[in-house]
Amino acid sequence: MLSRFFGGARALAFYLGYAVVTIVWASLSMLFAWALPFRARFQFVIGGWTRISLAWLRVCCGIRHTIEGRENIPARPCIVFVKHESTWETIFVQTLFAPQATLIKRELLFIPFFGWAFWLLKPIAIDRGDARRALRALIRAGRSRLDQGIWVVLFPEGTRVPVGETRAFQVGGAALAEQSEAPVVVVAHDAGELWPAHRLIKRPGVVHVKISPPIATTGMRAKDINAAARAWMEGAMRELGRGAQTSRLTTDSALASMNSRLGST
Repeated sequence: MLSRFFGGARALAFYLGYAVVTIVWASLSMLFAWALPFRARFQFVIGGWTRISLAWLRVCCGIRHTIEGRENIPARPCIVFVKHESTWETIFVQTLFAPQATLIKRELLFIPFFGWAFWLLKPIAIDRGDARRALRALIRAGRSRLDQGIWVVLFPEGTRVPVGETRAFQVGGAALAEQSEAPVVVVAHDAGELWPAHRLIKRPGVVHVKISPPIATTGMRAKDINAAARAWMEGAMRELGRGAQTSRLTTDSALASMNSRLGST
């Protein structure tokens, strides 16, 4: 009972600081960042806010992270599929791929301070109530962002998924990859174990992040791109489910098999 009380107190301290940082940083962004070139604007708005937030999370809740596969990130921006089971990854992934345009529902732009500042960063905001129009908007805006050297980041499952569960990938990201022939990088993690969705209390520990080699998409159909990305993500999640002690032999064999079928860039 006592540990639960202190866990709740630490989480409340985090959220209080997180809210203050968001309001202050968003206000500064709206006052000054709009005048900066896009790359500098992204670093100011997102670089500062996310790093302060993650540092405060580490202080309050003891949540750190480790990354496997950082060397797989290509030099040229492409499309990123991220596992979605927490709020942690929505913050962290912005430090990993910069500058980036994130696929979001349009309503997020109306959130005071956060949404107003986010609007400055060219997100791909869609109306999820009109699936066809949303898909066309994603492909059009996504290709434009890629042509500008901006990463396109999305959560292919569409919503947060409880720990241990998987859902079918939505077609949007794969359709963009098919049309643009941009490679796809997949990011798996176990953040939901420490920062569960819709829960106040957070557990201290290490979030393990795994990054796939780029999946070449030239000549592939959207359903095949989704199948390859989902297979890698599910394999990585199974390894993460066994904890940090994953089998290097198993990982290397899986990657070699995937590369022989798909190729990599």
